Amino acid sequence: MTLLQMFQSNICSPMVLAFAFGIICRLIKSEMAIPRDLYTSLSIYLLFALGLKGGVELSHCEWRQILLPGIATIAIGCITPVSSYLTLRYLGRFSIADAAGIAAHYGSVSAVTFIAAEKFVISQLGEGAVVPFMPTLLTLLEIPGIQVALAIGVIGLAKSKPGGSDGATAKSTSMKTVWHELLTARSMVLLVGGMVIGFIVKYEGYAAVKPFFDKGDWMFKGALTLFLLEMGLVAGSRLADLKHAGAFLMLFGVTAPVIHGALGVYLGGLAGLDVGSCTVLGAMAASASYIAAPPAVRMTLPEANPTFYLTAALAITFPFNLLVGIPLYFRMAQVLVGQS
Repeated sequence: MTLLQMFQSNICSPMVLAFAFGIICRLIKSEMAIPRDLYTSLSIYLLFALGLKGGVELSHCEWRQILLPGIATIAIGCITPVSSYLTLRYLGRFSIADAAGIAAHYGSVSAVTFIAAEKFVISQLGEGAVVPFMPTLLTLLEIPGIQVALAIGVIGLAKSKPGGSDGATAKSTSMKTVWHELLTARSMVLLVGGMVIGFIVKYEGYAAVKPFFDKGDWMFKGALTLFLLEMGLVAGSRLADLKHAGAFLMLFGVTAPVIHGALGVYLGGLAGLDVGSCTVLGAMAASASYIAAPPAVRMTLPEANPTFYLTAALAITFPFNLLVGIPLYFRMAQVLVGQS
């Protein structure tokens, strides 16, 4: 299958079309809206199902299988926020707070992009095309991706302001609060909690709830389609912010994912992952968080402009990855891992 055919296959999936439909609803100024409670329920369901299935599969993995991929994932979580910050600060001329705030989003990971990438790989290669411990890698990537960028911002602001030591002490206290906020955030608790439960119950216990939670069943796919419709509505409502974001940020929003995606695919290959798993790791590295990162940035770096980091993550990078990026990372994985 050519790269163009992969793009067409991805774009014509119900999930991607639902996302596009949500954007169109906003462009035509429709009153279409997903009730807030339903959106919350869908996000809880998707994240818990992701962790639960990952925990079940992890219970049957040998630790030596996950060691190298885990190291590669942590490396990605350290490299991507640093590269994003340096690019935004010294090429884009963003302030310390804005550069660090945006970098936190690009260092972190979008769980929905992860799910979409996994679905795409399975549609191309069939069931079993992705190693079962990928949700564990998702959790490993989340924490350093945000914290490295926030640490850079906190240190940079402390040095740039008068009374540096007092500022550093205040920021240190703030960082402790953020660590608590991050580790107890809904997304993190659902992923880790689901993983622990899945690890305990194993296949035998999971069989009782598999029809409801399994990623291969209709329930999960339907929930994901509705969730992406809501994401399309949200992204469509932020399109007007693109004119305030500036040309550099728009360019960054489509080039950074490609560079980070290539890094994820390459390190995944070095860690011994197959084509499908390298694709998903590449998509994780390329994604930008719009759930876990915003509250952490808002708390630690209130000086950062939300228009910049939310618009970049949700209105530029998320659609790019969903429409174009995932097939591109799949092709990269085919080339780098040595399969055509």
